[in-house]
Amino acid sequence: MGFTLLIVIIILALVFDYINGFHDAANSIATVVSTKVLTPFQAVVWASFFNFLAYWIFNLNVADTVAKTSDTLNINLVVILAGVLAAICWNLLTWWFGIPSSSSHTLIGGFAGAAIAHGGLDVVNLAVIGKIASFIVLAPIIGMVMAYFITVIIVNVCRYANPSRAEWWFKKLQLVSSALFSLGHGGNDAQKVMGIIAAAIIVYLKDTNLHVDMIPTWLHVDYTLLNGKVKINHIPEWVPIACYTAIAAGTMSGGWKIVKTMGTKITKVTPLEGVAAETAGAITLFLTEHFKIPVSTTHTITGAIIGVGLSKRVSAVRWGVTISLLWAWVLTIPVSAILAATLYFLLSIVI
Repeated sequence: MGFTLLIVIIILALVFDYINGFHDAANSIATVVSTKVLTPFQAVVWASFFNFLAYWIFNLNVADTVAKTSDTLNINLVVILAGVLAAICWNLLTWWFGIPSSSSHTLIGGFAGAAIAHGGLDVVNLAVIGKIASFIVLAPIIGMVMAYFITVIIVNVCRYANPSRAEWWFKKLQLVSSALFSLGHGGNDAQKVMGIIAAAIIVYLKDTNLHVDMIPTWLHVDYTLLNGKVKINHIPEWVPIACYTAIAAGTMSGGWKIVKTMGTKITKVTPLEGVAAETAGAITLFLTEHFKIPVSTTHTITGAIIGVGLSKRVSAVRWGVTISLLWAWVLTIPVSAILAATLYFLLSIVI
């Protein structure tokens, strides 16, 4: 039963990764589509390629942090199953209504909520969750401030440039900035699912008590215990390859409802502003990945788009839409946690 449950969790985690791809594809392609630099199909192919390329660039920093959300050695597979199911439900719901919520935070919220239902607050790492939750506010602010100043600098540097020639150059540069943001998206978001899969394998091996010589190569996760917390050192090669493939395939599927929200409803974006927003978002994602902080690519790029809008004037930002997005951001972790806790209790009766 334990092995079957592990396989189900791995499959569902990859399904979540696929959904994350089309749910968050809008983050990296919304501005490049809205400025007509690429067609929607060209944009998703472009983003998918760089999502997958992230496999060869980033370490396991974010995966390690996600695995530390809960005390891996004091939970069971039902906890992880409930968390992944809750995250899938919330992602599909927000996608259906075209709300660019955070796939990252729904996964963290689901994982934590199910863990609390299983063993109380003692089995979750509140310091890690607190740090992740703080970036609900910090990530969009960092993206917004960076995008504002990048836009102002570009506008001042190019003030005497020929408008049509400048626009041509910025359309080319937007290919670079969207590629960088897609790299950041792949390096951040796919790793969260790697962390969940690694945690599931560790829990399975703990419950089955297999001797190290009996563990198949494809299930060998190298980890150490630091102050009672699991630190992941190495995971089997198939895990990152499967995760990056799933998120790239999901990106290929689009997610046009959210593209419309991100690309047109927050503020009107020009190629120059698209470059500024995507560059600011990419820098934020690269920095947070370096410091092992799982952040929302959705929150980051939304803040960056608001930043380019503010560089024109405050009224250029459609604040009604922005406030609606903020509500979704604030509710994501608690709603996902409650849903996961409910699913945990139901699954515990059945399994």
